[in-house]
Amino acid sequence: MTDLTAILLLVIFATLVATGARHWRIPAPSLLVVGGVLIGLLPWLRNVQVAPEVISVVVLPPLLYASAEEIPWRELRIVWRPVTVLAFGLVLATAAAVGAVAAAVTPLSPTMALVLGSVLASTDPVAVTALGRKIALPPRIQVLVQSESLFNDATSLVLFKVAVGSAIAVHAVALPAAGGQFLILGGGGALVGGAVAAVVALIRRRTEDPILETVIALVTPYASYVLAEDVHASGVTAVVVAGVVLGSTGHKLTNATIRLQVHAVYGTVVFLLESVVFALIGLELPALVRQLNADEHTWPLGVLAVAGTVIAVRMLGVLPLSAVMQRRRGNGTVTWRIPAVVSWAGTRGVMPLAAALSIPLAADDGSPLPHRALVLVLTTGVVVFTLVLQGFTLAPVVRWSRIALEPEHTAREEARARAGLAKAGLSCLDELEAAEAAPTALIDQLRRGLLARLDQADADQDDDTTPASWASATTYRALRRTVIAAESTQLQRLYADHHISDTTRRRLQRSLDLEEAGLGED
Repeated sequence: MTDLTAILLLVIFATLVATGARHWRIPAPSLLVVGGVLIGLLPWLRNVQVAPEVISVVVLPPLLYASAEEIPWRELRIVWRPVTVLAFGLVLATAAAVGAVAAAVTPLSPTMALVLGSVLASTDPVAVTALGRKIALPPRIQVLVQSESLFNDATSLVLFKVAVGSAIAVHAVALPAAGGQFLILGGGGALVGGAVAAVVALIRRRTEDPILETVIALVTPYASYVLAEDVHASGVTAVVVAGVVLGSTGHKLTNATIRLQVHAVYGTVVFLLESVVFALIGLELPALVRQLNADEHTWPLGVLAVAGTVIAVRMLGVLPLSAVMQRRRGNGTVTWRIPAVVSWAGTRGVMPLAAALSIPLAADDGSPLPHRALVLVLTTGVVVFTLVLQGFTLAPVVRWSRIALEPEHTAREEARARAGLAKAGLSCLDELEAAEAAPTALIDQLRRGLLARLDQADADQDDDTTPASWASATTYRALRRTVIAAESTQLQRLYADHHISDTTRRRLQRSLDLEEAGLGED
């Protein structure tokens, strides 16, 4: 079997499993990992090995960018304090605890155990976003978990570089040097990401070519990552910053048709990459186990010990922080529900795998790096363990905590927003009628459709009657575009005034885009 055939079969397998997961309403990453492990256990299957640059350069940037685009800037400003504490303090605590446990229960040396701790110290944004898409968490909690998983990677990456440097060098890296390295990685990555976002926004404002817009959207995460890495900054941070900035302003840069096309293309790319990468994680574990030495065959105990440490440290870190935050807001009682969900959402995934694969093969003196294969097995095993255990049980934990938004809540919010948009459209028509800017018959036709929406705001009620003549049809489409523009303005106002969530804003904006795109060209 050629490599191309293997890739094609992997894409087909991952797509089928991910489609089945959606049909059965279970987390796709967890099912993909399980399926990958089962396939990898087949005796006639050759060892599956993925080059580090394939994960870090080809796969990660678009997935990180897609996750960052979903973070609303409004909620991010609210949760930045707990995100900062988790992204720094919890990462350091997790790395230290995992390193200590790994050194005690596995053959790893203290330096290689610290490498493992730094690899597994941060939660994974790709896995967290993929698992959280089907769970209706309150916006603030969803943004907290997603933002933490995106921004703690810079801390973990600095720790990883320091730990690897200590493992392959004769003497350890000094702490002041590590601090300066963090500033260069994180700060430099943020500057590069902001600069790329500014340039991309400038270009997108000046083009209306759907193909060019789609190419720009696909190239943006790669440009952010590569440029940041070229200046020795954090490519991950650059992609995240670019995604957050452009995600909060993207609806202002293009028209409805382009937004729909870019969304469709990017959604397809993300679906394929996510499906393939989680299947690869499962496929790699059996192949890595076969490469272990005789003294490393106690790896299952190491995986259980390290995974338990990762979960326990997260719980012990999140619970006190949540208690402090709740008391600071003036709550009389401290609830366990929110920290339980935040703790259980801390899965590991693609990022740790990419970091582990990039561990050098040899030390500075040319000798093979000891127990590198064991670090890869432990990393992949913990990733599989958390994706399966926490992935399959996250939804029940959320239901048990009773903090998930009920479907009725989301429906009521969307209905109120649709009513507000209809009223804004009616006001726009009244102004046009008063200014005699359009034929009265066409204004009445549009008014009837908006009044129908206002009467049944929870359903899409469109007046599909078309004018008789081509001239009136052209005028009618222009009128509808004017009304849609007024509704879009009202939608942004509702979001800015905290009347609707970002999820509702995105859903209604897409509905308006579909309506506008359905009008066709004049």
